[in-house]
Order: sequence, then structure tokens, then C-alpha cells
Amino acid sequence: MRIAIAGAGIGGLLTALSLEAAGFDDIGVYERSAEIRGLGVGINLLPHAVRELTELGIVDDIAAHAVRPTSLAYFNAFGQSIWSEPRGTAAGYRWPQLSVHRGRLQLVLRDLVRERLGEVIRTDHRLVDVRSGADAAGRALARFATGRGAQEVAADVVIGADGIHSALRAQHYPAEGAPPSNGLTLWRGVARAAPFLDGRTMIMAGDGELKFVAYPLGPVEADGRMPINFIAERREAGGASRAAEWNRAVPVEPIAERFADWRFDWLDVPALIRSADEILEYPMVDRDALPRWTFGNATLLGDAAHAMYPNGSNGASQAVLDARTLAHRLATAATPEEGLAAYEAERRPATTALHAQTRGTGPERVMLLAAERAPQGFAHIHEVIAPEELEDIAAGYKRAAGFHPESLNARSSLTVRG
Repeated sequence: MRIAIAGAGIGGLLTALSLEAAGFDDIGVYERSAEIRGLGVGINLLPHAVRELTELGIVDDIAAHAVRPTSLAYFNAFGQSIWSEPRGTAAGYRWPQLSVHRGRLQLVLRDLVRERLGEVIRTDHRLVDVRSGADAAGRALARFATGRGAQEVAADVVIGADGIHSALRAQHYPAEGAPPSNGLTLWRGVARAAPFLDGRTMIMAGDGELKFVAYPLGPVEADGRMPINFIAERREAGGASRAAEWNRAVPVEPIAERFADWRFDWLDVPALIRSADEILEYPMVDRDALPRWTFGNATLLGDAAHAMYPNGSNGASQAVLDARTLAHRLATAATPEEGLAAYEAERRPATTALHAQTRGTGPERVMLLAAERAPQGFAHIHEVIAPEELEDIAAGYKRAAGFHPESLNARSSLTVRG
């Protein structure tokens, strides 16, 4: 079976590795960029994704560049504690959570694809469209634009892992337009600074108008500092109208000034922002949930299928689940068409439910409730939100995202046996 993957991001590369592990050996990966440069900032791989990386036998390669956070804590805009919970193995999972630089992860996956599959990545190949069943053997014809002109690739299955601006998605949903923004602007960066709290905690602070997220990306170094990934978020007057880009650098000082009063006992937010060498800006956008992913022998995967807000830190993890599920279903179905149908039947409803939760702010809803009920702060959070309500919000999101500890630990493996 010949399989063509459009996109060499996290989802596309993991799909190639998953397919190879499931027994497929005729795979091509087509990337629009002239080279894979490993851009971006920090991301989180949650336990349900780390389970799949473990079963693929690549988790050690990734963990060598990652940190294992042991807790997640929510605070209001005054730095007062709302909710804290253990993460990874400390929360009863059999697998940890990993915080890693997105660019480093992409380069590790690129190297693993080359090691396991050979030179199957073709750069400077931008997907234009796919015609299912178009060649004499009934295979799909994927058309790519390259620096040397148009090129057609015949494949039994074409996978559109080409991101939020997916050409395959646009081909079947031409009226969709640009990704819609919710009016929030994000600024992301990596700083080198002294550890905060216990040095192993991921924090989220703020409300629906102004929010700050930070977590370590590496160990404490000889000078007492460590790399810390952060995300600053603000609702802009008139909304965020700029088109979605992921690597637009902006000056540091104006972002630090937006958080000038956020000096907590446990973290000086403006000082942390000023420690960044570079800050990248983009609007918070997603895509509407789709009624269909698969068209003939072509399907969507990752952000091309279900780009969602980063509330809950789940985007990359869902791409991992897509990749592993698709490989398993293709390997265990009688025909490619049956495999694609089984993949969509499992993953599309699950991501649609999760998409709705992220638009409702996901587990970060606890910060909105605290701001609504106690806009000037509180003496103790349980005077504002009952502990049962906090626990229900956290557990509900885990169930929707597929990483509630009990269900994840008990779920059957997606590894293809024999």
C-alpha cells in the first residue's frame, strides 16, 4: 500500500512513524517548506500521548529534551491559588507528562523518520489538491507545487496533515475562509530565569481578559536559571484581526508592560517576560468542527482536521492519537476505505467533543469562575468555588480529552501485533 502524507509537522512525522511500526513500508512525506527548521516554542505532551510514544519506542529520544512537570496550578490575577493537581505519574498515570520545545520535538521526529524509513521526506512540496480514484489503478493523485513545477504522486491513501491552512481541507470546504479568532492575542516566548514554586510546576494565572501561562523546559543550569516557556494572553479591543501566523516576532517591552502589576510572591511576571530573547505573536484561532474528514481515499489529521484553542494544552497530544489510531485502523482493516472509515468514526466524534470544551475554555474555566465570583480576590478559594465543582471541571475535561487516569490506564493498546 502506497501512503502519501502531506505535512512534516508533529502530526505528519508521527503518522509516518506509526505507519512504519504497523507494518507499512511504502510511505512518502511531503513538506511545503524548503527545510525543516524546528521552529516554535514549548508544547506539552499529556500522558495519553506519551503512552503512544512509549509504545512506538521513541519516548526516550523525546524525553532527553523534555521536562516532566509534576503539578499544574491555577491562580487568579492577584497570584492567589485557585486549584492545583498532580500531573503525570504523580497523578496515578502509568506515563508522565512531557514539556518540550516544539522545534526540538520536530527535529527529533524528523531524524527518527530518516532512521526508520530512510529518505522519505520531500521538502519544497506544497499540496495543491487530491483527486481520489483518479489513476488507472483507482489510487488517489495528490498534486504538489514545487520549485521545479507541479508534481503528481499516486497513492492508495493520502493523509492531509498540512496544518490549520490545509489545502486538502480547503478543497472540500472552499467557503470556510480564514481560521476564526476569538478576539484574544497570544505572545509566546522562552526565557532563562530562576525557577518558580518548586521548579516542576506548570502555572496558569488570570481570567478571560488577561492570562499568563509558564512551565519549565529544562533543568536548572549552573547559573541557577532554567529555560521557562511562557504564554501571555490578552483580549484586544476590536478583537484580533491579523491572519494566523506562528512565527511573527514582536518587541518584548510592550508585552511586559501589559503585565506590569503581576508581581507575585512566587513569580515576577514582567521580569520573566523581559528575560525572553524573542516573543512571537499570533491571534488565538481555531477551526469549526467538521461533519466529515474523509473523501474517497484521502483524509485529514491533526490541525488540518481539528485545530483547537490551546486551552488544556492538548493540540499536539490529539495529533499523536490521530496518528496512532489511523495506523492501527489501516493495518487491521480489510481495505484502505474501511480503515479510513474506522479512523474517522473513532477520532472525529472525540475531537468534536473536545473542541467544544476548548471553546468553553476547558479546565481553565476555574479562573473565569474565580474572576466572576470574586473580582477583587478572595481569602480562600472554597469561599468562592466549592471543591466538588473544581474537581468536576478538572475530571470532565480529562474524560473528554481521553486522559482520565483510570480509562487511559485500562484502554487497549493501539500497537499492531503480529
